[in-house]
Amino acid sequence: MDVSKRIIRLRESCGLTQNGLAERAGVSQTHLRRVELGQADITIGHLQLLCDAMSISMQEFFEEESEADEMATAFAKLSPKQKTLLLTFLESL
Repeated sequence: MDVSKRIIRLRESCGLTQNGLAERAGVSQTHLRRVELGQADITIGHLQLLCDAMSISMQEFFEEESEADEMATAFAKLSPKQKTLLLTFLESL
């Protein structure tokens, strides 16, 4: 599991910016940025703070996302127009 990518996916699914998550968790935004870029490691303590800030357990953090979860996350990021176009395309298949 790529911890940095998992943090990014979960943070974005919560609708949080790096700064917003760092502030909620009480950690440095600079450190969080470096962790997300894979330039720094994260301690269990800091990971617990991030999980608490995103209202998830450590177990949930380490559970693998299913393909359906990944698709739902990607779909949620689309604009309303993009969603309509995608649904139209899928219905045409």
